[in-house]
Amino acid sequence: MDSGNRRLRLVSVLALGAALALPAQARPAALPKILSDPKVAAANPLPDFSYAGYGFGLAPLPADTGTVIDVTDHGAIPDDGLDDTKAVLRALAAANVVKGRVTLRFPRGRTQITEVLRITRSDIILDGAGSGKGGSELWFPRPLKLVDQSHDYDELREYLVREKKQQVEPEHNIDYLFTEYTWSGGMIYVAPEGSRPVSYDGTKDVRDPVLANGMSGKQFARTLAVDDASRLKVGDVVQLQWFSADGPDSKILKSLYGDTDLPIGSHHWTFPNRPVVAQATRVVAVRGRTVTLGDPLLHDVRADQPAVLADWRHLTHVGIQNLRLQFPDAPSFGHHLEQGYNGIYMTGVFDGWVKGLVIDSADSGVLTDNAASLTIADVTTTGTRRAHYSVHVGAVHNVLVKDLKVENPVVHPLSINTRSTRSVFLRSVVDRDAIIDQHSGSNHQNLFDAIEMHIDPKQGSDGWHYQLWVGGGAPYWKPGHGLYNTLWNAKLVMPESVPADATVTIASGLEGPGERIVGLHANRRIAVRYTPEPYIEGIGQAVEVVPSLYEYQLARRRR
Repeated sequence: MDSGNRRLRLVSVLALGAALALPAQARPAALPKILSDPKVAAANPLPDFSYAGYGFGLAPLPADTGTVIDVTDHGAIPDDGLDDTKAVLRALAAANVVKGRVTLRFPRGRTQITEVLRITRSDIILDGAGSGKGGSELWFPRPLKLVDQSHDYDELREYLVREKKQQVEPEHNIDYLFTEYTWSGGMIYVAPEGSRPVSYDGTKDVRDPVLANGMSGKQFARTLAVDDASRLKVGDVVQLQWFSADGPDSKILKSLYGDTDLPIGSHHWTFPNRPVVAQATRVVAVRGRTVTLGDPLLHDVRADQPAVLADWRHLTHVGIQNLRLQFPDAPSFGHHLEQGYNGIYMTGVFDGWVKGLVIDSADSGVLTDNAASLTIADVTTTGTRRAHYSVHVGAVHNVLVKDLKVENPVVHPLSINTRSTRSVFLRSVVDRDAIIDQHSGSNHQNLFDAIEMHIDPKQGSDGWHYQLWVGGGAPYWKPGHGLYNTLWNAKLVMPESVPADATVTIASGLEGPGERIVGLHANRRIAVRYTPEPYIEGIGQAVEVVPSLYEYQLARRRR
């Protein structure tokens, strides 16, 4: 194709031919029109994704270790083949009485742990000597199904029974109830003491204390007029909450999904005490009744689309770093039947991080929930047993997952889950069976940026094809996603078994409205079929001048 074919492509799901494109090197670089053409940009807004991550994307991860508590000083002996749990728990108890920042330090070699490490305080770091050879390995030989004696997941267990969540595979003689550890739990459990880690029973929801009622605010702006700012002060972490006050006719649902014909599931309004959109943020200025927030509003605030600033219970400055989390090569009983070889479960955390980890043979490497402003960086998941999640982003805001490497087989290798907003997967590499999971449930304004997906298309009667987007979720949480989810400069890598002259159709299931697909390219000619119709630009052409949308937007903020 010549350079004239760089023009904007708005592709109908029926008009596959219009999305045909050659590999990126066939055409010169150009700034995408969604960034350069004012009319196109106005018609197809892009949120500022650069606020994702610790410190709204601008602050470096803390290097101050504070007081160091070494687990070996409390009796842990690495590599002796004996259990170190009690010693580690003694060290953790010692760390918990330290005032100010504290680091729980693990030695080189293998430390064996057979109980859940519960992190319930702020300003704590779990640190090791690295995830590679000669580093610090935490060995978890037993699953949560065996060792977790808490009542944390009773509500989830009741939900699974009530909703008859069964994994049914007649061909494998499987008809079993989902396990509670499919979506939740970790051998390292981070949450405020006594908090509710899962919220599956809407009748048990209680509204967070309201600090101020929002009066007016514009989507993507950072200022909010409130009725009374006397209970707000600079530095407060609060949660901006929108409710579906008018049931299925609530204006917030239109702000979520636009003028879509897709059915909107009842869970968006069934539980009046549960916000349909929640944005945890920080108060950075208060002037009269005008409040400046740390990041832009996800939606308008106005009389017919009300929102409140609520108190939000959380931890801050919790880090887990420089470790290898090792699980046994245990049998797999199937999808949704995971026994709980889960690495980290982080909930109720603001400004936290996970970095420099290798997680081997886990059912799920990192699970997040009800958290915000997290950075998860330089994590590699490995192993041969099929996992449920690598790094799971669920019910969170402003979470940045960067430089993730997925080497193991995973059902949902990259997953943006229910009620997640403005979160980013940056430079993730999925080595096999790569898919993008945009899980149903008002997830919106999320970004998959400069990712590399290794796929193995199949040839059918209608040619070569591969389903890249595979969303999940029950009908009561549909559609698959809300407005402004974005795929930017993603690279697809196909094996040599796909002929060099083949055209591969990259397809979706029934997803959600308002998707942006810019710069999807591959080592073969591709066509895109996405339902419902998205904004598409530059298929087959890498976005060379803006290789990362997140970093492009972050650089603009720094200027």
